[in-house]
Amino acid sequence: MQDYLETIAAAAAAAAIALLLVEVVHRVIRRFGRGSLLMTELTEHAHRPFQVAGTVLAVQFAVRFTTGYAVGTPWRQVVLHALVLAVVAAVAWLVAALLVAIEDTALARFRVDVPNNRHARRVRTQVVLLRRLTIAVIVVLTVGVMLMTFPAVRGIGAGVLTSAGVVGVVAALAAQSLLGNVIAGLQLAFSDAVRLDDVVVVEGEWGRIEELTLSYVVVQIWDDRRLILPTSYFTSKPFQNWTRTEAAVLGTAEFEVDWAVPVQAMREELRRLVESTELWDGRVCVLQVTDATGGTITVRALVSAADAGSLWDLRCLVREHLVGWIRDHRPTALPRTRTEIGDASGALPWQWAQPRRPVRRLQEPEVPDDARVFGGSHDGDARSEAFVGPDEHADSRR
Repeated sequence: MQDYLETIAAAAAAAAIALLLVEVVHRVIRRFGRGSLLMTELTEHAHRPFQVAGTVLAVQFAVRFTTGYAVGTPWRQVVLHALVLAVVAAVAWLVAALLVAIEDTALARFRVDVPNNRHARRVRTQVVLLRRLTIAVIVVLTVGVMLMTFPAVRGIGAGVLTSAGVVGVVAALAAQSLLGNVIAGLQLAFSDAVRLDDVVVVEGEWGRIEELTLSYVVVQIWDDRRLILPTSYFTSKPFQNWTRTEAAVLGTAEFEVDWAVPVQAMREELRRLVESTELWDGRVCVLQVTDATGGTITVRALVSAADAGSLWDLRCLVREHLVGWIRDHRPTALPRTRTEIGDASGALPWQWAQPRRPVRRLQEPEVPDDARVFGGSHDGDARSEAFVGPDEHADSRR
């Protein structure tokens, strides 16, 4: 009982001394490091793990030195082994905290709340993924070191190393998907294909990259839903990145109107609209007729905005305003279906009528040969050559 009390007293004294020294060091660093961002981050992140590591290490020394004469005591071996495991875990925690403090210091230099933040988002993505990878490596190494403190694990170490090749193949096959996602995450971080806060279109959904890890990517969709995809998706399938080079984008608004629409007046109305709103960035304002089939024509308005959100609102504003303008000022341009009722003897020029005299048909040699796309002219012959294979060329020469 006396040995136990002496060991407990020594451990308590060592823990108190360690806590006192850690607190003194913490206050000194915080006082003299006020002007340094790195020192500030160290005092915030590393204070608690430094306390735990120092205390456990001091208790281990106290137990080891106060029970040095009782080498064969069973409880001493158990306590010292537990303290060794605690020291390894505390040191790993301290190392991880130091690395996190350094990474936060590096991230503080790159702000993402500014308009031109493409480079900052790129660096932030890389640092965040490296942080996750670093912590994962530290955890794996810590568990490995802790397991090696057990004699049974050290005894089978040679056999494990001998069969490492077979185990590696089996593990690679079993974790193929996981390893593929990890490698894809690192590829995304350093290839600059996608970054945090990038606006993307994936699986028909429009949103922004909210979270990017080594195994999955979270896309915040415009209606606040979350689309979670494996990182390998962005390296194996095509997707749209609207902000890879810059945030400014173009958008369209299409209208199907009657042939009677005054295109120039509609173009001038579009210009007046975009010049009166702050959603337009002043780059592109174009209105063109892109199709004319059936009973309507398709008019496309192409406008630009500084970012995807402003573009969405601008496109909706263009549709709403031009629809109202056509309805109120050009009602004859509204889409309509024409139906004509008449007979074959109508006098209108577009109505069918029996020809009064037979039409003289051109003789066969006088028929112009312009009805073919791939022949009949030099341009058609050249176009036809592009679609003839080498074997067909050889046969034609024979």
